[in-house]
Amino acid sequence: MDIVIAGGHGQIARRLARLLAARDDRVRGLIRNPDHAADLRADGSEPVVCDLEHAELEDVAAAIAGADAVVFAAGAGPGSGAQRKLTVDRDGAIKLLAAARSAAVERYVIVSSIGAEQPPDGDDVFSVYLRAKAEADAAVVQSDRDWTVVRPGILTDDPATGAVRIQAEPIRAEVTRHDVAAVLAAVLHEPRSARLMIYVVGGDDPIEEALEALLP
Repeated sequence: MDIVIAGGHGQIARRLARLLAARDDRVRGLIRNPDHAADLRADGSEPVVCDLEHAELEDVAAAIAGADAVVFAAGAGPGSGAQRKLTVDRDGAIKLLAAARSAAVERYVIVSSIGAEQPPDGDDVFSVYLRAKAEADAAVVQSDRDWTVVRPGILTDDPATGAVRIQAEPIRAEVTRHDVAAVLAAVLHEPRSARLMIYVVGGDDPIEEALEALLP
């Protein structure tokens, strides 16, 4: 497969790129900072400088042209204010969705968050973040793409376990970034996961088995 990851230098994105490259997929990572290109190449990914937050739609479409799938793994990141949660986590995801339609990329996978199912009303940054995620997810779910929404639990940097719990109902627990990346890799290679919203936390089931149990 030819897979483009938006937010290519992010922690989950880089782990995902390494997994996909090991499967002989072509991986392209959209990055804002050209200084990150060497890191992506080291992961086996092709860096594409494209500032999703500010790029024109046609430029994003050109950056993902020819892809079999796109993954939205971008985010404003810790320390950013509420406004950038909207322009990156929400608007960036929606722009990538429009670009996927323009470039005829059918498959769209988005990394969301637990809590986006019932985002709070507050003006604090985290509340705005969850509302941004919820609005991005809603746009994806209402689209004509073959989408999958992945909502992980509380992220940790612990080593990969290879075992998770995947379900359609919200669940709050920890999960490693490594295991989330592995779930994304599995989802991308499983067409039956299209049009599913899944929650992922640490668990006891091997990733492929946990995903299989939820598939139609």
